[in-house]
Amino acid sequence: MDDIYAEIARLRAAGQNAALATIIQVRGSIPSFETAKFLVREDGSTLGTIGGGCVEAEVWQAAREVMREEKSRRLVFHLNQDAKEENGLICGGTLEIFVEPVLAQPIVWLIGAGHVARAIAQVAETAGFATAVADDREAFASRERFPHARELHVGDLDQVLPRLRIGASAYIAIVTRGHKGDMRALAWAVTTPARYIGMIGSRRKVIESYKELRRQGVAAAALERVHAPIGLDIGAITPEEIGVAVVAEMIAARRGAAAGAPSLALGAAALR
Repeated sequence: MDDIYAEIARLRAAGQNAALATIIQVRGSIPSFETAKFLVREDGSTLGTIGGGCVEAEVWQAAREVMREEKSRRLVFHLNQDAKEENGLICGGTLEIFVEPVLAQPIVWLIGAGHVARAIAQVAETAGFATAVADDREAFASRERFPHARELHVGDLDQVLPRLRIGASAYIAIVTRGHKGDMRALAWAVTTPARYIGMIGSRRKVIESYKELRRQGVAAAALERVHAPIGLDIGAITPEEIGVAVVAEMIAARRGAAAGAPSLALGAAALR
C-alpha cells in the first residue's frame, strides 16, 4: 500500500492524473480484503489489485471515466455461484468499491508571453490552474512578468516546444506575437495529448491557418480539437477581458460544459 501512496505523490509531481479504487465494504467471502487498493494511471497502467477478474476490469473502466469526469463513483458487485467463473472471483458475497479521482493541478501552457498571455495567467491562477510559459523573448518570458509560473522556457519555439512535457490534463493557449508563430505552435500542439488547445486570432486568420496546416499534411481530425478563435464569445476587447473569456472556456472544457466544445462549424468551413 505504501507503494501506491508513493506512486500517487510521484504522479501529482509529474502533473499526471489517476484514479484510486478502494474496497470499502465486504459481505460474504471474496478473494481480497477491505481497504485493498487499485490505482489506475491516465495511460491505463495499474498498480495494486482488488482481486482480479472481470470485476477489476470493470473497475478499471470506471476509473478511466472518473478521471475524465473528475467525479468519484461508488460501485457494488454481487458475486454468486453464477458469477463465479465469469468474474474470476472465488466464493460469493457483496463487494463495494469507492473510486476517486487523483488529480494533479491542471496546468495552462502559455505559448507566447505578451499582454494577453499575462492576463490569462493571472485569471487562470485565480481559478486554480498552474501556469507555464514559453516565448522566444527573454524580456517577456520573465519571472517579473509571470511570478507564479511553474516553468519558464525561452528560446526559438521550434526548439523549445518539442521539449515541453504536455500531459493529458494540460491546457494550451497559443498567443504568440504573430500569425506565423501561432501557426507553428498549433502544428505542434495538435500532436500532444492536451485536454484543451486554443489559438488566438480572428476567424479569417484561423481559417487561413487551418488551410495552410492542411496543405502541410496536418489531419483535419487533429484541427477539430482546436478552440479557435480562443475563448468564449463575450465581446472581450482588452487583454484582461480576453483572459477572462479564455479561462472561462478552459473551465467549461474541464467540467464538460457544452460551451467548452471546439467550434466544429468553423473547423469544417476552414477545411473545405
